[in-house]
Amino acid sequence: MQEWEQLFLRGMLRTDVGKEVIKEFGFREYVWNAKNKERTRIEMRCGAYSSGAVNSCLFRPPEVSPLRERILCAPLLAEVLTSVATAWDPDFAMVSSSEMVDLVQKRRGEVRLGWLTYLSRRLGTVPPLPAPVRIEPVGTLGWLLVLSPEPMSASNPEHVAFTSRVRELLDRAGLIRRPDPVTGEE
Repeated sequence: MQEWEQLFLRGMLRTDVGKEVIKEFGFREYVWNAKNKERTRIEMRCGAYSSGAVNSCLFRPPEVSPLRERILCAPLLAEVLTSVATAWDPDFAMVSSSEMVDLVQKRRGEVRLGWLTYLSRRLGTVPPLPAPVRIEPVGTLGWLLVLSPEPMSASNPEHVAFTSRVRELLDRAGLIRRPDPVTGEE
């Protein structure tokens, strides 16, 4: 445990002059398994609270390998998101490609929707969603939305259209727009 603490303390952002810690920016760090062909990486940015700051935990699976195929399945990733939600109690968490996020996201700073998405109850109530979306409770914290049992791809126009449709329904229910952490304005 001390090794992890030291790793995160080293990842605190600092000023160029004097190397003073900039507390409002939190810390960032990444770890990987160092396997060349099947490298898996986790990037963390946590503890930020300044305007425009983003706290995130990015999991980057291997690019092309049998391991990637084992990792990118709904049941395994649902367990990962449930674990993240239970451990960290975030407002939201999701599994998606950057390309899909770019195609579906409408506003900067909004709750992002992916193939799998966790939404905290703090955001509101999840409305009924079209099939094949599966909505599962995550204890008393929130819900896990699984848009499809199969991976969704930004290169498939039907996947993009369906994800956009679900995003719109969630936005109408007030679950997508987030206030600015400093001003409180949407």
